[in-house]
Amino acid sequence: MTPQPSPQPPRPARASALHAPASIRSKLLAMVLLPLVGVLPLLALLMLWWGSEGIDRLLHTKVRSDLAVAQGYFERVRSEVGASTGTVAESAALQRSLLQPAAAADLVPLLQRLAQRERLDFIHLHAPDGRLLATESGTAPQSAAVPPSRLAERTGVEILPSEELAWLPATLRQRVPVPLLPTRSAAPTAQAVEARAMVLLANRAVRGTDGRLLGHLRGGVLLNRNLALIDHINGIVYPEGSLPLSAWGSRGTVTLFLDDVRISTNVRLFGGEAHERAIGTRVSQTVRDAVLGRGVTWLDRAFVVDEWYVSGYEPLADSAGRRIGMLYVGILEQPFTRMKYAALASIGAVFVLVMLVAAVVSLRWARAIFRPLERIEATMREVEGGVMEARVGPVPNADEIGHLAQHLDHLLEVVEGHTRELQRWNAELDAKVAQRTLALEERTHALQAAQEQLVRSEKLATVGQLTASIAHEVNNPIAVIQGNLDLMRELLGPAGQARVAPELRLVDEQIERMRLIVTQLLQFARPTEYAGYVEAVDTARALDDGLVLVNHLLARTGIRVQRDARATRSVAINRQELQQVLVNLLVNAIHAMGSGGTLALAARDAGANEVEISVADSGPGLSAAVLQQLFQPFVSGKKDGTGLGLWISRGIVERYGGDILAANGPRGGAVFTVRLKAGTA
Repeated sequence: MTPQPSPQPPRPARASALHAPASIRSKLLAMVLLPLVGVLPLLALLMLWWGSEGIDRLLHTKVRSDLAVAQGYFERVRSEVGASTGTVAESAALQRSLLQPAAAADLVPLLQRLAQRERLDFIHLHAPDGRLLATESGTAPQSAAVPPSRLAERTGVEILPSEELAWLPATLRQRVPVPLLPTRSAAPTAQAVEARAMVLLANRAVRGTDGRLLGHLRGGVLLNRNLALIDHINGIVYPEGSLPLSAWGSRGTVTLFLDDVRISTNVRLFGGEAHERAIGTRVSQTVRDAVLGRGVTWLDRAFVVDEWYVSGYEPLADSAGRRIGMLYVGILEQPFTRMKYAALASIGAVFVLVMLVAAVVSLRWARAIFRPLERIEATMREVEGGVMEARVGPVPNADEIGHLAQHLDHLLEVVEGHTRELQRWNAELDAKVAQRTLALEERTHALQAAQEQLVRSEKLATVGQLTASIAHEVNNPIAVIQGNLDLMRELLGPAGQARVAPELRLVDEQIERMRLIVTQLLQFARPTEYAGYVEAVDTARALDDGLVLVNHLLARTGIRVQRDARATRSVAINRQELQQVLVNLLVNAIHAMGSGGTLALAARDAGANEVEISVADSGPGLSAAVLQQLFQPFVSGKKDGTGLGLWISRGIVERYGGDILAANGPRGGAVFTVRLKAGTA
């Protein structure tokens, strides 16, 4: 009687390949939550930064354009001063007064009328040699003169010397002194009052009809405390309703500086229309050094009097190119800062809400995947441990995973039933053989030997028939499982497959294991008709898998691996048997090299329908005696070797119509070449 097969204990190698339920859960949860807790917060921070930077750039662009508008209008005013002065210089009445001494008494009234008509704050008439002849205010001190070099025709921003301030009307002289007020962050100074006058000044020559120089005319507009001009510029740059967020208190300001002192501005000292203007306050030392010191345009936030503004400062230079002041425009920063923070907070809240909703939905979907897979994995562990009655049971999922669980239970039922039938048939066969053996014991020794051989042949034939029947019955549910697994891959798509790749690979390995069991049964029954489960195997992947299996040996050596997988065809062979052959060749090569060397792996197309896989080492090579009987059983170059590895490997390859060749490489070492037929399984 053949003894009943006992349950096999769990195999450590297979058990280590399976993942514990906690590992399945942790991997799926990591795949689900990593984008939520890693990518989305990073994207939110990037969005917040980009939004903040975008708003700041928009404000800077707005101030840049406002500064250009203010500067353009200021240039226009300067041109108008030059044009008005030129009109006065070309006045026939003025020329007549200079040519006729009797009309000289009418110069002051004439200059007053012309100044009022041309909207000039002052007009100074000089003789050709620079002596002051008259002013519109009637003040013309004796011996007052201006060097002729300063009377050359030009129009620009100038600072009047102290002696020329006395020629101005009293109302203008009162506007000139600007007491300096303490200002935060301003440059240290001992000066208490800014007593200079900044003017828009135009010099024009007065000529007669014959072109003779009759005198020089200087006309200008005083910029100190010129509130009408500064308010007009502010109205042009920031008209009513032009600024956004007016409900939040946004406002724009314009200022003229003499050096670093505000001499004309609509900035208020304490904010609000009812308070006095911040004339006499000074700009910060940082802005002064940049604009007046280096002559650059300032476009950035700046502290103005008592609040932060997004500001633009443009240097003003006199006719000699000296930087004597600044033109400023600015927008109050606080309303835009509040708006920016409100917008960024809204964006952040939206991202947090999206993360929470996505996390809840993703966790529910992940749970629907890993729980059935945990049950399937646990069932496989129990079956592998010998509990053949273990089943997955009902799975609530109606998708491919649920179908896979049902087919696995059905397969286990079929395998268990056929196992019981095989045990019963083996018992009956053993009984028949025993009966025939007892009947033949009375014959001669020769006849007894022949009878025993006949019994063994009959037993093998019977077992082969039973095995073929079992293999046919088991292959059908295996094909159903494989088909549904392939369908599940198509439905999951690349992204879905990536999430459950370890579990799908585990199912593939178990299906392949069952196929190998069936194939081995068929090989046992009819070894000449079956060469195992044949499939199209990618040679590059087979080499990679082989390297993984011998990685523990490579890790202890200094061997360098070179790969040259250029084969475009697959080979028709059983994947596990090809892996067995390659691992045997790799282990032999590693043992031949010892602690260092180069392991060269290659796969290339050969001939019309063949593929060659070569394993070359840089070891001592093969002797002539070893080459002659290398593939014979019990022939080995290692002291502790069995001599069966290459013999078995060649037998496996020959079963699939291939061959293994051995030779020494041109640079030393051994080269083993596996030739296999190309094609599909």
